[in-house]
Amino acid sequence: MPDTPNKAPTEFALIQLLPNMLTIVAICAGLSAIREGFRGDYATAVLLILAAAVLDGLDGRIARLLGSDSAIGAELDSLADFLNFGVAPALVLYFWILQDLPSVTWLAVLAYAVCCVMRLARFNVSDKVKEPTADRAYFVGVPAPAGAFLVMLPMFVSFAFADVPLVPGYVIAVYMTGIGLLMISRIPTWSFKKTKVSRHNVKFFLVGFAVLSAALLIEPWVSLVVICLAYIGMVIWALLDRRTR
Repeated sequence: MPDTPNKAPTEFALIQLLPNMLTIVAICAGLSAIREGFRGDYATAVLLILAAAVLDGLDGRIARLLGSDSAIGAELDSLADFLNFGVAPALVLYFWILQDLPSVTWLAVLAYAVCCVMRLARFNVSDKVKEPTADRAYFVGVPAPAGAFLVMLPMFVSFAFADVPLVPGYVIAVYMTGIGLLMISRIPTWSFKKTKVSRHNVKFFLVGFAVLSAALLIEPWVSLVVICLAYIGMVIWALLDRRTR
């Protein structure tokens, strides 16, 4: 009898597994970040979370290019996002400045992590249920990777400007809670996946990308502070633009 056309393949080319392999590496990076934070190597912990963010940006796109995206891969990616952008940044911040404070600051860690998982759950549902009126140029709320960058902004500032006094831990706990609330808010944030660059502006975009890459290599912490502040400005701009339209 002929094979059923919908029969699941029994073998995969190794390259088809590359996206899932990248996701696994990202999970290992997130777990290692927690370990380094517990050991007190906070700079390495932050770098591991940033590496996980880069891998998160690659695995899905590579899966679509290879035609190897799957339901299991999507669920694995979502679980990795919760670990890398919900659990790891919150715990690293806790080890960095909150663990010596009263236990009430632990509530900020819990609030941020819970908001992150709710943000991811809402994104997964909205991605499966395509609403015809939804504006695909915007995310609803701050995405989880951006939330992780923003919540680590006090660490970036501390690493970049060693002589600047640290912000009090209670303020950082409130800030962490605020970032968590931004993730589950209805504030529109631009989706870079839908951003297009005109042919005339490609050369300027590539020059800007080269300058940004060089800045990240030369002054990584200062560059990350500037990127976070620029993103906050973009969120405010997108909110004003959405209301105007």
